[in-house]
Amino acid sequence: MTSGQLEIIAIASLTSAACALVGVFLVLRRMSLVSDAITHSVLLGIVLAFFVTQSTTSPLLLVAAALTGVVTVALVELVTRTRLVREDAAIGLVFPVLFSIGVILVSRYAGSVHLDIDTVLLGELAFAPFDRVHVGGVDLGPAALVTMAVVLAVDVAALTLFWKELKLTTFDPALALSLGLAPTAVTYGLMSLVSLTAVGAFNAVGSILTVALMVAPPAAAYLLSDRLWRVTLLAAAIGVGCAVAGYWLAFVLDASIAGCIAACCGAAFALAWAFAPGRGILAGARRRARQRVDFALAMLAIHLATHEGRPEAEEESRLDRLGAHLRWDEGRIAHVVAAAQRRGLVVEQAGVLALTERGRRLARQAITF
Repeated sequence: MTSGQLEIIAIASLTSAACALVGVFLVLRRMSLVSDAITHSVLLGIVLAFFVTQSTTSPLLLVAAALTGVVTVALVELVTRTRLVREDAAIGLVFPVLFSIGVILVSRYAGSVHLDIDTVLLGELAFAPFDRVHVGGVDLGPAALVTMAVVLAVDVAALTLFWKELKLTTFDPALALSLGLAPTAVTYGLMSLVSLTAVGAFNAVGSILTVALMVAPPAAAYLLSDRLWRVTLLAAAIGVGCAVAGYWLAFVLDASIAGCIAACCGAAFALAWAFAPGRGILAGARRRARQRVDFALAMLAIHLATHEGRPEAEEESRLDRLGAHLRWDEGRIAHVVAAAQRRGLVVEQAGVLALTERGRRLARQAITF
């Protein structure tokens, strides 16, 4: 593995981890669309800052872009508070306008400047190692690597310092407000982190992959755990794993690195969606099948208990008559009776079912419930 490959993987990994960390709270707050709005609207801030500084490397571009992200959130909140449109509609109204203004300004007044819209949208990790940072003649590495290392450090520090506030305002903003916290201020602080992270990821991976990294790994992690700290760590780990896997997939296929990383993010979410132990599709299907069996067993126990000790008990408890009484087909009767016998709820003698003590308890519990 060459040094260039290591640098590309490091840039992708740091970007993925940073995006996943802030994306967790966007997903939990059901604000995933905000990441799309921010990553597109900050183009306007970059363009305006360039007009002021006349430089594409000025740190003011990063500051202006982050501020534009906060302004985007403020405008969305302002439109939403009118109660005339929902939040998703407000996002659809605000960010296309800001993004369009940025695109118009680039195409009209900065056509000869290296503000490549395609690169902003799609990114190109393969070129990231060529733009390097030199301080005092010392090569500190690719600019994207240095930038994302700083951004990740800021994200980790902010999340660590304000973990309790973020947790409380995310799950119970009313309680946070009653305890003297300011949920709105915490939200704007979070959006500032999202803006900073999105802008930092622009040069390396572009806005489209940034959105994927902020949504897919956190959403997959949320399916795998209920503990916030565990979801956060899992999201970062999944993001890094997708970055590494996506790079090597792109290397094998000779395809876009950003595209392959985004595809791996989608695959990671699909796997979690299908196989997550508690919330996955297969787990849900098994749970529903088990509930159907449990309900059928309770119905069988109630039926047998209702007629137990009565003259009609033998007729009502015969295997060949259960279908008529319970309106079940033969296949279901065989399946439910076999399950009841395995659980020790009934015994069969000469084609007649009888409840065990465990079966009677189940009937009493089902009737009481």
